[in-house]
Formats: sequence, C-alpha cells, structure tokens
Amino acid sequence: MIGMAVAGVAGRMGGFIVRAIGRQAEAGLAGGFEAPGHPAIGKRVAEVCGEPQAGDLLVEAGAEAALGSARVLIDFTAPAASLAHLELCARLGKAAVIGTTGLDSGQKQAMAALAARVPVVYAPNMSVGMNLMFKLAGLVARVLGPDYAMELVEAHHDQKKDAPSGSALRLLEEMAAARGWKLDQVAKHGRQGLVGARPREEIGVSVIRGGDIVGDHTIYFITQGERLELTHRAHTRDTFAQGAVRAALWVADKKPGLYDMQDVLGLKD
Repeated sequence: MIGMAVAGVAGRMGGFIVRAIGRQAEAGLAGGFEAPGHPAIGKRVAEVCGEPQAGDLLVEAGAEAALGSARVLIDFTAPAASLAHLELCARLGKAAVIGTTGLDSGQKQAMAALAARVPVVYAPNMSVGMNLMFKLAGLVARVLGPDYAMELVEAHHDQKKDAPSGSALRLLEEMAAARGWKLDQVAKHGRQGLVGARPREEIGVSVIRGGDIVGDHTIYFITQGERLELTHRAHTRDTFAQGAVRAALWVADKKPGLYDMQDVLGLKD
C-alpha cells in the first residue's frame, strides 16, 4: 500500500482527495496537514473530511509530521505553499503530486529544480478526461490547419483567483504549438470596441466567472461552412481528486524528474 499525505486536508479539495484515497485498495492515507494556526489542527481527519477510513489520524500543523510515513504528497494549496512543501519533500525523499494553479514562471523553474531530486507530477488539471483534451487540442489544431480559426472559452466558480485557468493556459499552449505560433503573440484576451477584422494568427480567449461552476472548457475550431467544438465539463471536484490519486500511485516508484498527467496516462508521443 502506498501511503499518501494530503496538504490542506481540511479544505474542500482536501476532503475530495481523502475520500478518493479511501476508494483505492492500493492507496492509504498516511497523514493530513494544514498551515499552523488553522482551526482544524488537532481534530480527527475522519471528522473534518467525513471519511471514516481515515481512522484516528489527526490534522497536523505543517507538512513534516504528516509526511513521516508517507511516500507521496498530494498538494492543491497555493503556489508559495506548494513550493515550500515540495522543498521539504526533496529533503525527505518523498514523491509529490502538485495540482496547484497560478504558478508563475519563476515558481515553475523552482519546481523543476526540486524535481531533479524527487519525482514530481505537476498538472494544472488532474482530470483524466481533461488531460485527454490537452492531447486532442493540439491534434485537432494540427489536422484542421490554419483555415480554421481557434477560440477558447472557460468558465469557473466565482471564488477562483486566477484567470484564465491553468487548464485553459495549457490548452492554449497546445493549440499555439500545433500551429507553430508563440502564444504571447497570438492570444487575444477579450474583445471590446472597434477591434477590426480577426487576424489569421490569433486565438481568442474568453473567461466566465460565477456561481459554483467547477470547470468548463470549450475550444471552437471555425471555418467557412462549419465549426468543431471540443468541450470538457467537470461536474464535481471528485474527478480531480481521482486523477491525483492515480498520479500518486504512478509516481511513487519513479525516478526523480518533472512529469505531468500525459506521462501518467501514457499519452506522450
């Protein structure tokens, strides 16, 4: 059995991950933690998450105690916190699965450096279906060719802090790469006023925020006479939790390196 520690275990996503671990025969919850001062510290994880299989484990104050008997950390917290936890994993020799979004280029470089010491799966979206969409986005863009304009619309709940979503950015990267474009030169974030005719080398990006939308992403491939729409809708955060546990089972015995869900699912070319 592969022991897993969960960062932010008392949070909404933490609860989904704990329950997903409980459904996997090969996985076991080794610990859960919150930042020092959090009101859940010292309470039973089973009580906080509503998962009886957590047994008598308590919510720890900080990562080190929770990581003691774990082989893999699962972290969906915040960029700075995830990097701090990953530094600890590198020191202790623990693998990690990072689903945190909103990392800047410097933080991604720091993650890559730490992944030279321990195996890390990093993905802006752990959903199996969404990761298949990442693969399809580039494939469809390449097959259809430049006669098809590309537009992306993403929607999330009203508490999401970053925009566009990490998943939208990954889709945009795949689409741009398939056309041989530099994303920062072709992405058009919203349109207003007299914008003129649509350039041939452009990817339109629209962002919707509201209510409790878990995550919707749609790519439009549009040409004269037809359009193709590629859509993924997440109905519950459970899909991300299940993907994260699948990634944790996969990465536990891998060599140091920075992996993503394409590696986990065997979708790399």
